[in-house]
Amino acid sequence: MSDLDESVTAMETLIAPDSGDEEHAVIAHFRLASGGFGEADQRELVYEAEQAMAAATEAADVGEVDGNEFGGGEAVVYAYGRDANALFKVMEPTLRGLPFRPAHVVLKRGDSESRVNL
Repeated sequence: MSDLDESVTAMETLIAPDSGDEEHAVIAHFRLASGGFGEADQRELVYEAEQAMAAATEAADVGEVDGNEFGGGEAVVYAYGRDANALFKVMEPTLRGLPFRPAHVVLKRGDSESRVNL
């Protein structure tokens, strides 16, 4: 058995489908006013919101904001935790406070997901 086979087997054992340890996600999508990476002031608003949400999720102990992505006229913010609903509840005020529309959030819970329009 190769090292890769052993790693895959170990990962499969650690992430068993019905273990209850599935990581949930909140993925927020915002359409920026201009294409590409958006304007500098738009990116700054997203960075500030991301920092506020990171502090809030840490204080509430519901997960972590893991970063962002800009491109194609869109900003995306990623967060992960044990409960997508609890994570979204903490992040929601800041997400709704961002002025970019259309916007939506994808809540991922294991194998299922739902969409919330902002």
